[in-house]
Formats: sequence, C-alpha cells, structure tokens
Amino acid sequence: MNVNKVVLAYSGGLDTSVIIKWLIEKYDCEVIAFIANLGQAEDLKAIEQKAIRTGAIKAIVEDVREEFVRDYIFPAIKANAVYEGTYLLGTSLARPLIAKKQIEAAQREGAGAVSHGATGKGNDQVRFELTYSALSPSVRIIAPWREWEFDSRSDLIEYAKKHGIPVPVTKAKPYSCDANLFHISYEGGILEDPWASYPEDMFTLTVSPEAAPDKPVFVEIEFEKGIPVAIDGKRLSPYQLLSELNKAGGENGIGRVDVVENRYIGIKSRGVYETPGGTILHIAHRAVESVTMDREVMHLRDSLIPKFAESVYYGYWFSPEMKMLQSAIDSSQENVTGTARLKLYKGNCIVVGRKSPVSLYRPEIVTFEKGEAFNQQDAGGFIRINALRLKSQGR
Repeated sequence: MNVNKVVLAYSGGLDTSVIIKWLIEKYDCEVIAFIANLGQAEDLKAIEQKAIRTGAIKAIVEDVREEFVRDYIFPAIKANAVYEGTYLLGTSLARPLIAKKQIEAAQREGAGAVSHGATGKGNDQVRFELTYSALSPSVRIIAPWREWEFDSRSDLIEYAKKHGIPVPVTKAKPYSCDANLFHISYEGGILEDPWASYPEDMFTLTVSPEAAPDKPVFVEIEFEKGIPVAIDGKRLSPYQLLSELNKAGGENGIGRVDVVENRYIGIKSRGVYETPGGTILHIAHRAVESVTMDREVMHLRDSLIPKFAESVYYGYWFSPEMKMLQSAIDSSQENVTGTARLKLYKGNCIVVGRKSPVSLYRPEIVTFEKGEAFNQQDAGGFIRINALRLKSQGR
C-alpha cells in the first residue's frame, strides 16, 4: 500500500536519520520530519537542517516544553510515579506527547501515515503506536525496525556512511540516548553487560557525587495541590522551575540510577538514567504529603502508584484507565499544599523540613512532653479490641 506523505518523529540521531532515506526509497513518498522541543539541550536548528539535507521535504520544530512539564511530568510527580521502584519515567512520559503532536501535524499536512524510530524489541514502539491508535484510529503506521533488512545499529552506521548521512554515534561508543528536560537515558554498548560499570564520561547532566561541592546546598520547594509552583519563594513556570532544579541537582550529583528493568514486550534491559530535577521534586513532594495527606487517602493512593507507573511505562497515557487514575490522584492532592526544605549534598537529596498552612501534623498531640490533647490510657482499649482476633487465632 502506497502512502503519499509520512510524518516521522525525528531526533537527528542514527535511527531516524537513516529512516528518512529508507522511507523515501521504500515507499516513494514525501517525508516530513517532526521535531519536538522537549528541552533536550540540542541545536534544534541544526537537526532541522539535517532532516532537510537527508531528504525530508519539510521539518517541523514545535516547542512543547511547558506543555511537557505541566501536563505530563507534574501529573507523574503528583502520583509519585516510579516504575519498579527506580525509574522516574522520563522517556515514557515524553512519548505520548510526541505522538500526539505528530498526529496533529499529520492532520494539518494531509499526511496519511506516521512513523517512528523505535526498535522491535523496545517499549517506545508500543508507546508511540498506542497513542497513534487512540488519537487517530485510521492512520497508517510505519515501523521501519519491524520491516527493513537491517539487524543492528552497526548495519545502520554502514548504511549512513554509504549515503553520506552524519551520525552522532560510533561503533566504539554506540549508546542509544534519549534526552529531554526531565532526564537523559543511556542504553547499548558496554551497558548491555549488567555486570559492567558504566563509564563516568558518559554522563551529561550530573557531576559525579565524588566531584560535587563539599558544601551542601539548601532549597525550598513550594507546592499547591500537589503541583510545584515556587523555589525559595520565587514563583516560576513549570519549565523554568524544572530547569532550575536540574541545574541544582546536576551540580550536586543528584539523580543517577542504574537499573535492569522489565520491558513491556517481555525482555529485561539495562538502562542508566540521569534525572536531577525530577529526583528532587519526587522527594520534596513526598515530604509535603507527609504533613498534609490523610493516612487512609495516602495508603489508598500508594496502592495506585504501581498501576499508574505501569500504565505510563506501557504506553497507555491516552486510555480509559489512565483517565480514571488521574482523577483519583487529583482528588488525593486537594490538601497537598506546603513547602519542603531539602539539603543537596554529594548525590544525596535529604529532607530537612516541611511545613503547610493546612498541615495535619499536631505537635500538641504527638509531643513526648506533658499535654492534655491525648489521653494515653485510651490506647489500652484500642489495643485490646484489635487483639481479639489474634487471641482467638492463638487459642
């Protein structure tokens, strides 16, 4: 089936650079490169020009930084979303936004198909294509890694050299990287051996904890209904706020993780991530929740975290269950307003204070000093009632 025009999610990297040329050869079609500005600190003008030089008839660069933080990252922070206890979902959160903008571009440009550079072994193919299907059920989807003759990135490097396409990786340093304002990820190369240590020169957002300053940095983060709104009393836009925390976290070696995770498709993979600002926000948010959330609401919400994180990781951002989960999370955050004070020091982010105008923390009740707010004799009856079933079992 022929297609007239394809909108490709384009990064300027090895895979998508090759894909432009391959799509033109395979489908005899026009290719529009879609480039999302997610705060990835790259020369997007150069990437746009590279797309044109490689054969695209047009390159669209769209600034979605504020939308990315406001509508994707902050909802994940509100949910305390962490996949398998470690991964803060930096790539997972970006994919549905890129795919959504791709579909919008395809509709504007009259394109009958969309394409991406995700491999047939990875999660991103699922994330892209579930979003395409949810937002434009009839759109044609082209997934080159599941169609073409290439078996490895080494093959792609050779193809790129043959066609004069410059690529940012070499056989000696073949990392697959994904960068945005929230994080950067590294896969491939030496990292495919889960026993091998990662090379220190790989990192771009954070200094090593050993090289971080010897003097700690203190920061205060203010939240309103679970959403971060200010740093040290200064209100900032979502993009500005996360950018400031990325700088502070990066300078203090915060946010590195090395994990072997379970991909949705059923295989394990190793990834190394840098998420400096996101790590700080995650810890700060938990601190404010600790003094503002009702116990049962918190425990019920905590039971939803694995499902929320899994749904994001698997690519179900635009699904009925995600809509339901987000409604529940939003409800749980109605009282989460306050400020967390943190100490950043050599890779550590330590909570040293929390306060709220709607705090549920009652010093007069919890104090070890004498007070009238709590009658300790009441605890005896409480324990005896709760022990009844245990006594029956023991007998």
